[in-house]
Amino acid sequence: MLAGDLGVTHEPLIMLSAIAGATSRIGIATSVLILPLYNPVVLAHQTATLDRLSRGRFTLGVGTGWDRSEFDAVGVPFGERGKRTGEYLRVLTSLWRGESEPRIGIAPRTAGGPPLWVGGRSDAALRRAVRFGSAWHGPVADPGELHGIRKRLTELADASGIERHPLLTSVAFVVPPGFSAIGRDPGRLLGGGRPTAASIVDELAALREAGLHACSIWLPVPGPAFADAMAWVAQEVLPEFD
Repeated sequence: MLAGDLGVTHEPLIMLSAIAGATSRIGIATSVLILPLYNPVVLAHQTATLDRLSRGRFTLGVGTGWDRSEFDAVGVPFGERGKRTGEYLRVLTSLWRGESEPRIGIAPRTAGGPPLWVGGRSDAALRRAVRFGSAWHGPVADPGELHGIRKRLTELADASGIERHPLLTSVAFVVPPGFSAIGRDPGRLLGGGRPTAASIVDELAALREAGLHACSIWLPVPGPAFADAMAWVAQEVLPEFD
């Protein structure tokens, strides 16, 4: 799929399959897969297979999407994306648990399927996260905003009689010192407009204190610089959270 001015991204499940085969310990996740663009029965089989081959290291992060051109390209009505997302989540979880009719069953069977991170900020999206998700997944700017998401998730869970509450996970853009961002401004950068390792670590620590469980770091830098930018994060940021 196209990613705006950030260029063309790899197909996520194929890319993660390659990563799973080349590694043995790291977790892998989609952040996020635009669920209404996919056939849910096919996707259930693909993700159950990836979950098995990665030995339980795979997490499926899903969202409804926002780019109408992607929906037009595959003939999916843009206005139905929320409804389809909810229905497809029901199909996925049902197939993973083996609750479907035998004629549309999948193999390999999984113990409930991979963890689901469900994105979106609307009440409808948050309800989907409460009903289906092991975690809510989306961008947050500060601890106060994270508290607001947690409060609304709790309210919706209580109103629906669901006892479990999804974890809070997030996405954040990072352009390390000395690197240049590619394309249009992707949004607020972690660590501010002139980030340092310390400012990035401080913001992540504050979010963790507010209840953030995991953060997906996106690096909007030119392709040739990506490996170096990722190495910088691994060396300067990740050791602070061991």
